[in-house]
Amino acid sequence: MSARSEPRWPGSVALVLASSTGGVGQHVRSVARGLTAAGVSVLVCGPVATQDQFDFTGVGARFAPVEIPASPTPADARAVAALRRALAATGVDVVHAHGLRAGLVAVLARPAAPLVVTWHNAVIAGGLRGRLSRLAERVVARSVRVALGASSDLVERAAALGAADARLAPVAAPELPSPHRRRAAVRAEFGVAPDRPLILSVGRLHPQKRYDILVDAAARWRVLTPPPLVLIAGSGPAYLQLAARISATRAPVILLGHRTDVADLLAGADLAVVTSDWEARQLFAQEALRAGVPLVATAVGGLPELVGDAVVLVPAGDVDAVDAAVRDLLDDDPRRAELARRGAAQAATWPTEADTVAALAALYAELVPEPSTGKT
Repeated sequence: MSARSEPRWPGSVALVLASSTGGVGQHVRSVARGLTAAGVSVLVCGPVATQDQFDFTGVGARFAPVEIPASPTPADARAVAALRRALAATGVDVVHAHGLRAGLVAVLARPAAPLVVTWHNAVIAGGLRGRLSRLAERVVARSVRVALGASSDLVERAAALGAADARLAPVAAPELPSPHRRRAAVRAEFGVAPDRPLILSVGRLHPQKRYDILVDAAARWRVLTPPPLVLIAGSGPAYLQLAARISATRAPVILLGHRTDVADLLAGADLAVVTSDWEARQLFAQEALRAGVPLVATAVGGLPELVGDAVVLVPAGDVDAVDAAVRDLLDDDPRRAELARRGAAQAATWPTEADTVAALAALYAELVPEPSTGKT
């Protein structure tokens, strides 16, 4: 999906999301901002914490609290009821859920309007949770009018599960603001000397991100002169385990928690690293390439098609590969400069936020050519 024209669809849409502290919430905020600016009436339904973090009302959308946790719980029945009430009170032309959890709640709410669900993540969990998630995938795929995938493998997955209409819908990373601080000031915050490499990773502290691999690789870099410092920005359920691992291995890693100055952090970084077991269109990977920071990333999910030949790709779960790739790049200034150049060129090929919004508006218009509930 890509379009350059301005969206012109005077209808209304409910954007539904579950608990989110990262990419999905940012994407929904971006879509809400673009659609409202184009005259679409937008209702966002999700946990109160998402409104607190992403401020959907601040970009022109209305907000209705629907508490959808990240994992299935008995409270899902209350979420379904809350979503039904929100949709009945407002009336919308299209319901667009983001992520499997929100998609399942939306399916169970049985909206009268056409239902679109965007697959943002693959199911990689095992055991009972994995089985339940795969069952939910199948239910959602067979119940939606259109299944959108943030990467080609997700589109194939939705189609294989029975989606009658599965399409690619790349998720554009919101443009970062210009850095507010100079490189030296950012590095001074962490006591990093000019000749010491600074390595950055940004994302939710979740097992899928495999930050344990990055911590173990960083522990090996203590023998380098000078040893690189690794910064990991983000919050999430794996914080305590990662902190314990950092302490046990004496790895030169700092967990920064949630940060709003990623542009500044990138300005101070020499290298970016993504160690995830799976990603679609990872937002930090996009931010790093746009900022001209060389990237080492795992060759998983949609990352290879996203980054092309502009990064160093390594196998997932391979600490030796991460270790070797980072050492090689730190010792090769011309190679890092070449990757920075390629990264900027690759980023120029990606759909923008405006492209994403226009494509979604076109999809809504396809589903509801003559909306009745939006603004006129």
